[in-house]
Amino acid sequence: MENSREKLKGTFVCDSGLGESEDIDLLLSSYNYGLPPELIADRPASKRDESRLLVYKMSDQSITHTTFKDLPQYLPKESLLLLNQTKVFACRLFGKKESGGKAELFFLSLEARSDGSYPCLIKCSGKKRKGDLFLVGNEEEAIEVRLLEATEEGDFWVTLSVPLEEVLEKFGKIPIPPYIRKGESDSKDHEDYQTVFAKNSGSVAAPTAGLHFTDELFKKLDDRSIERAFVTLHVGRGTFAPVKEEHLKNHKMHTETYFFDEKNREKIVKAQEKGKKIFCVGTTSLRALESAIDEKGSLVVEPERVYSTDIFLHPGVRVQSIEGLITNFHLPESTLLMLVSSLIGREKTLELYREAVRLGYRFFSYGDAMLILRN
Repeated sequence: MENSREKLKGTFVCDSGLGESEDIDLLLSSYNYGLPPELIADRPASKRDESRLLVYKMSDQSITHTTFKDLPQYLPKESLLLLNQTKVFACRLFGKKESGGKAELFFLSLEARSDGSYPCLIKCSGKKRKGDLFLVGNEEEAIEVRLLEATEEGDFWVTLSVPLEEVLEKFGKIPIPPYIRKGESDSKDHEDYQTVFAKNSGSVAAPTAGLHFTDELFKKLDDRSIERAFVTLHVGRGTFAPVKEEHLKNHKMHTETYFFDEKNREKIVKAQEKGKKIFCVGTTSLRALESAIDEKGSLVVEPERVYSTDIFLHPGVRVQSIEGLITNFHLPESTLLMLVSSLIGREKTLELYREAVRLGYRFFSYGDAMLILRN
């Protein structure tokens, strides 16, 4: 794969496709909803595909409540699912400062600069200065981490005395969102917070809509000739960043990288040529696909080339590439909630969320799912 990044100069059509009656509300406070804390899932369903599934069909406004293992019967035969095969890496390291104070290092990427340094967040007491030394690992194997410089965003570039992936393999902890057990992961999360099809390491958060899939469910999809294609979009820490601007037009979206390998790019191109219906599994797959198409909806990225995207899907931006979306239930006032609203409108999104709350659906990363069908 080329070690280059390119951002497509796409034109995002400012037309929601929702009809003139839809009031396009771009105020942050309009994307809030009430959620009892007990509905925030802190563990996944005992079996991945036994989570609940809310099916919303746009054409007739119908709502169906079922379980995720029944997903295949709601998808048209010979359609295509696009899934994100990124893999969460154990990016959290705990250790101490040279002076003895506790420290946590949260690595943001497995990609090093030309000088061998890696980007990370550092949490410790006191000021952090160039040249500071941190020790991670254990008493028998203390690994040195040296702070080289700070970035404008408040991150740091550091070097290690041992290759990073070796250190993370031995001592790293899987990151989980702060709303799940205050962000403290355990050994179960190493499996639970990873899709069964995860392949390419590089994410600091899971593509959570994919967590519901099992090998048995894939077999059911195969029986209906529902094809699978994969993209890799590495989920960055920006997925947890709150929107601070009251007007969404002023929000600066975080940047993430994605790529399609040759085999999976070809699957999507052929599906488009044959007029197959395409369904994205998760917001990350949708963001990648919408970033990779031209004004006519055709896939225009080159295979294996790494691209970057900061696409912000919200009401007023038309989603062109898909017939439906599988997604979890997202945080209030989050860009993910706004993405769902770009498909079905803000009012309908909040109506469905209120219904899910009323019926006790489980929310966020380890929670239940929604299937949105456009036709």
